[in-house]
Amino acid sequence: MLMRWSVTVVVMLGSACASFYETTYDYNRKFEEGNLDKALATLREDNQYRKPNVKFLYYVNNGILLSILGQYEESNSYFEKAFLFGEDYRLNIVREAASYFTNPMVTIYRGEDHEHLMVLYYKAMNFLKMGKHEEALVECRRLNIRLQQLSDRYSSENKYRRDAFIHTLMGIIYQADKDWNNAFIAYRNAYQIYEEDYERLFGTKAPDQLKADLLVAAWNTGFTDEYEFYKEKFNWPEFRVTQADGDLIFFWHNGLSPVKDEWSINFVVSRQSDDMFLFSNEDMNMHYSFYVGSDDERTSLSNLEFFRVAFPRYVERPTYYTNAIIEVNDTTYPLQLAEDVNRVAVKCLQERMGLEFSKSLLRVALKKSIEYSAKKEDRSFGTIIGAINAATEKADTRNWQTLPHSIYYSRVPLKEGTNQVVFRLNRPGGEADEHRFAYTVSQGQTLFHTFTSLESLPVARY
Repeated sequence: MLMRWSVTVVVMLGSACASFYETTYDYNRKFEEGNLDKALATLREDNQYRKPNVKFLYYVNNGILLSILGQYEESNSYFEKAFLFGEDYRLNIVREAASYFTNPMVTIYRGEDHEHLMVLYYKAMNFLKMGKHEEALVECRRLNIRLQQLSDRYSSENKYRRDAFIHTLMGIIYQADKDWNNAFIAYRNAYQIYEEDYERLFGTKAPDQLKADLLVAAWNTGFTDEYEFYKEKFNWPEFRVTQADGDLIFFWHNGLSPVKDEWSINFVVSRQSDDMFLFSNEDMNMHYSFYVGSDDERTSLSNLEFFRVAFPRYVERPTYYTNAIIEVNDTTYPLQLAEDVNRVAVKCLQERMGLEFSKSLLRVALKKSIEYSAKKEDRSFGTIIGAINAATEKADTRNWQTLPHSIYYSRVPLKEGTNQVVFRLNRPGGEADEHRFAYTVSQGQTLFHTFTSLESLPVARY
């Protein structure tokens, strides 16, 4: 009987040490290698993704794979499922309670703030590539609602509460539909957020392409004062609005988003009063206190000295390509950074780390309280409970791992008819990889294209 317990504990410990990325490694490896058909088959067979607590991740991974494969209708059906799943904020009380006695991996994963926005971004892009602008505008309105919810939730200017790239995308779609007034409003909002939030929080400046599109929208709307104001603000006195036969909006999804890993801190517990306990780590200057309820719990917790608490963190997967350009009709157009998904993801996690800390400390305290209570009745059984507690102490390492590291874009003017376009990806050391495309555009048409490069530099953790 003791041997069975030992084996069980070892198995649980091995599982507890593995991150969600590692437990779904077969799928991740195929995706990162570009074996997308095999990745899709693996995803749908993976027992980890078949669990009800990761439905959101199952939906979005199906959606992004099918989008890259060009199966836009089916992709959007999965993204719509993910959107509706994210809209359902009802808590599963049983799972939430169980998380305090095991770990937060048993709870239902509903996605990070930026992941919800990216669901609708991909839906809109799929519609645009199918030429369905009205449907894409519906997703824009949904995006606007999401953005308002985000802004209402966080009033602090140091929070990720507004998304400049999403406003830029809305402007691009309105412009493609010749809705110049809404395009101007979206571009103006985007520029303001880049200037006020993104440069400070993420080090991302407003792309020159956004500035040009803002001026074009102001001109076409007849806002001459605004047109002159922004020309002066951008220090572009020579800027003139020109009309191309058609446009190509080229989005480059560069690299892969960060993955959640686990890190831990050793805390010392001390009594502050009869019913308050202080959890401290002097090396990191961390001090947390909270109320512990009954006399029995106080007696148990008073025996605590040191314990380990697990927390989530993001591990960046550095990009392989440094930059990219497009060449057409003897003119070069740089791809410009619009969204650093990596930094946005890290910021989202940082914003709720206070909650993560308090929940994790309470979880460990409750588990240790049960352990010490069990030791009073039966020391061997208490030791087993302690081993199980150690094995199940785990951070929530789930996230949407197949998002791009960063998103770049450019507006490329095209001549009516067929245009030969060269897309050049620059590698470290000055070498480049080239891809050639042919686009046929009619007068006044806007084409949309996304290119996904999955290459990334090695990460020590994986």
